Amino acid sequence: MNVFGIGLPEMVLILVIALLVFGPKKLPEIGRSLGKAIRGFQEASKEFENEFKREAQQLEESVTMKAELEGNQTSESSSSEKPPINGVEKS
Repeated sequence: MNVFGIGLPEMVLILVIALLVFGPKKLPEIGRSLGKAIRGFQEASKEFENEFKREAQQLEESVTMKAELEGNQTSESSSSEKPPINGVEKS
């Protein structure tokens, strides 16, 4: 078991020191608040990631739509312009 580069012996040492510093009554409260903080951070991270993906998709759609519109305008302008007949343009 290796969490954040910390092995099992190091985790046990940290828990023993925390138990000595905070005492057995405060340790569960600290664990709960730490768990809530981590959960909140994970939710915020997922929300940020989803928002980022949504914005990237909207940007991609707008670029695609702009490219399609420019392509349609180019094909319309080239098809509406007829080449001159015998070097004389018709008006």
